[in-house]
Amino acid sequence: MHQIMDALGDPTRFAIVERLLNEGELSAGKLSQPFAMSKPAVSRHLRVLEEAGLIEREVRAQFRVFRARPEAFRKLDDWLRRYRRFWETSFDRLEEYLVENSRDTRKPGKGPARNGEDDE
Repeated sequence: MHQIMDALGDPTRFAIVERLLNEGELSAGKLSQPFAMSKPAVSRHLRVLEEAGLIEREVRAQFRVFRARPEAFRKLDDWLRRYRRFWETSFDRLEEYLVENSRDTRKPGKGPARNGEDDE
């Protein structure tokens, strides 16, 4: 999972994956068009995504075509779902604690003393 998170942590790679998920198969040339970087730089990004198992490559004649691998995103979704439940439960417990401990237990008309003065 670490490799997937590392791969998606880069904004360029994240954008590439989003395009593939939204548009389906795309050639390396089309994938590189919106980025202001060299084709070798885009190829390195594609290689990282491929090694993470997020995309796959197919060679058609002289073109390399890339597509997202849905099974990788199902695994990621399962992993995120487990942690989402953990954090939601933790935040619910924190909220309960804060509500319990923020109740005003002071007597009416009495506030904390300020600058050493008594409220009288």
